[in-house]
Amino acid sequence: MVGRIDARLAELGIELPEAAVPVANYVAYVVSGNIVHVAGQLPVENGEMKYVGIVGDEVPVESGEAAARLCALNIIAQVKAACDGDLDRVLRVLKLNGFVNAPAGFKDQPAVINGASNLMVDVFGEAGRHARSAVGMGSLPFNASVEVDAMVEIS
Repeated sequence: MVGRIDARLAELGIELPEAAVPVANYVAYVVSGNIVHVAGQLPVENGEMKYVGIVGDEVPVESGEAAARLCALNIIAQVKAACDGDLDRVLRVLKLNGFVNAPAGFKDQPAVINGASNLMVDVFGEAGRHARSAVGMGSLPFNASVEVDAMVEIS
């Protein structure tokens, strides 16, 4: 039986990727009580970094927003793994932290991270509305354009 959130993903034409395996000494997510803490997800698609470079310099803001959306897809894949495949267990997306590889003086971090925020609301509805941070960084791992981590409440 297809769950409500899986049906919503299909309605949106979204196919979730496999949950990525960590690339260093950490785990992809930790479940503590009813909170899933998802490690920072990069804009990786089919095992390859899709968005590389400095947003607002080498990468346009619109591509940075697409990178943030891809990070959010990877977050949802991790949450699905944490919920044993049942995304209907998601009660609330509590918080996203968005990190933008940006030059000094860049001011469009909120627009970039909207790519992740908008996807959460599109997929989870009101339960996808969350607190967040959107900050600029001097660099990110593997020269990724964006990285996003999350805290999600589950049943």
